[in-house]
Amino acid sequence: MITDSGGIQEETTYLRVPCITLRNNTERPITVSLGTNVLVGRDAGILKTELKKVLTGKAKSALSPTLGRKAGERIAQILNPS
Repeated sequence: MITDSGGIQEETTYLRVPCITLRNNTERPITVSLGTNVLVGRDAGILKTELKKVLTGKAKSALSPTLGRKAGERIAQILNPS
């Protein structure tokens, strides 16, 4: 996925899909540190390098799709701790 969207960065990490983000920063840094996301900014050379990694199967992979894991269960426990 090549994007400039913030939300899709989380989704690609959860689904373990390589993500190249055309931005210099992100509101979702965990997608870079633990996920599949790579920030390339506006640098066409870096974009080309990262895209080549994706196409040759050498893209960054997620350590663990922890984003949103069991969020509903945790929220329910907080609201009804019985």
